[in-house]
Amino acid sequence: MKVLVASPEIFPFVKTGGLADVTGALPKALKKLGADVRVILPKHKGIEEQKFPMNYKNLKISCQISQSSVEGEIVESEYDGVTAYLVEQDEYYFRDYLYSTPDGDYLDNAERFIFFAKSILEAIKVTGFVPDVLHCNDWETALAPVFLKTAYKDDPVLRDIATIFTIHNLGYQGIFWHHDMHLLNIGWEYFTPDYLEFFGNINFLKGGITFSDVINTVSKRYSEEMQTPEFGCGLEGILRTRKNDLYGIVNGIDYEDWNPETDLFLPARYSMTDMKKKVLCKAALQEAFGLPVDKKVPLVATISRFADQKGFDLISSSLEEITAMGVQYVILGTGERKYHELFTELAKTFPRSFSVRIAYDNALAHLIEAGADIFLMPSRYEPCGLNQLYSLKYGTVPVVRGVGGLEDTIVDYTLTPDKGTGFKFYDYTKEAMLDALHRAGTAYENKDVWRSLTAQCMKADFSWKRSAQEYLDLYGKAVNKHEPH
Repeated sequence: MKVLVASPEIFPFVKTGGLADVTGALPKALKKLGADVRVILPKHKGIEEQKFPMNYKNLKISCQISQSSVEGEIVESEYDGVTAYLVEQDEYYFRDYLYSTPDGDYLDNAERFIFFAKSILEAIKVTGFVPDVLHCNDWETALAPVFLKTAYKDDPVLRDIATIFTIHNLGYQGIFWHHDMHLLNIGWEYFTPDYLEFFGNINFLKGGITFSDVINTVSKRYSEEMQTPEFGCGLEGILRTRKNDLYGIVNGIDYEDWNPETDLFLPARYSMTDMKKKVLCKAALQEAFGLPVDKKVPLVATISRFADQKGFDLISSSLEEITAMGVQYVILGTGERKYHELFTELAKTFPRSFSVRIAYDNALAHLIEAGADIFLMPSRYEPCGLNQLYSLKYGTVPVVRGVGGLEDTIVDYTLTPDKGTGFKFYDYTKEAMLDALHRAGTAYENKDVWRSLTAQCMKADFSWKRSAQEYLDLYGKAVNKHEPH
């Protein structure tokens, strides 16, 4: 099985969130199962400085964007044995941010990612790597399946390629005004509710859903939720029409990167059978955030994009009550400016119990997973979530809202103590969240209870092996379903 995984971000080249972790780890796991997998992403600013090998083979491409031909080049690189194709087009991708600045999206995002979608198909032709399956991820790649079945439908090199489209977060759809339609070069007959039109705009994600052979998302629960008005973000109707081609596969995590026994970012390493040194990680974390070093006080943490989706309206309105519980609380992330300002002020109000770091910091993220006692994820919706899975491995107990992947991956200790791996709440209210935190705090006070709970967390297995096999099976379904046009 030959597979090309297309994504706007792939770890370790570049990362803003979980999408990069998934599209970086899945190809490695697929290779272990015998598939020939390669990846393609834009050559963003910052990749060059990281000393990845850059192999220029004069693989020039040209993509039609409206009335212009836009030139680019495909540069070969590699990570952990996986071949990567980087789309070099500095006018589009040599920027300080990937999609948006703190003040909003780049105004030419439609053009940038129309070019990326076409460059994926042009790269297949110039590299000679013709996959059985093109695996596209999120709205930034969603037009590739559209172009395969429209502008490129008569191309003999591309006609047999099946497509699978993975939705990592339905909340981000790539919606642009209808005046951008000329940039696609596919004709206005595709600007209808059956194809790309969405309340008078162009919707890239809808194109991926409509034109791909198979669609999936990153948990079973979310694949069901997204077909409802509450979670469907306006696309529940089109998703219901394709429900027979819609699957849910929980993300795995890369235990080579996330493992407290081998993690080089930690001041001390520990395991399920010997947890003693976790307390050293806790002390280092308290120091890093300028909080009093105290091994007895429960340390709660959140690592996330600062957005309402992640429950930050609940967190910010509850911070006084959280700190009144006698816990310390640390937050790491970046996002909406209102939260940057609010948390900076709150850290001044509660200097001994609350601290925030507004940054993307991978090393600090590892230290948080190891040093915290409790990990809080009160998401409004959560397609899969990765941090709760990292937390399990590090013996850090998740407190989550039971939606999407959080519902699928965490077992509530209150209801089933012998299998519990965390604490859940369901109502999207601060009272429900504080109740779950209180239950976690009560368990923390009982050393025997906490020891058995953290052991149950660390036993949970969310390695990529099982999920990768499910993807291989799904690729087979896509190939069987694909009919060349």
